[in-house]
Amino acid sequence: MRDGEDGEDLPKQGELLVPRLVKEAKISEEQARELVEMIGTDWPSLLREARFLKERH
Repeated sequence: MRDGEDGEDLPKQGELLVPRLVKEAKISEEQARELVEMIGTDWPSLLREARFLKERH
């Protein structure tokens, strides 16, 4: 991942979002990590894509 415009560390933010995404979207930790890598830390986008992913499987 890359540094955010505001200088915050996106990897750290992503690590905080992974367990939240796993719990709320009921996807695997691996899937959550992949989504954070692809999308970044935009929570609404992550949640939308995680729910879409869950429906497909």
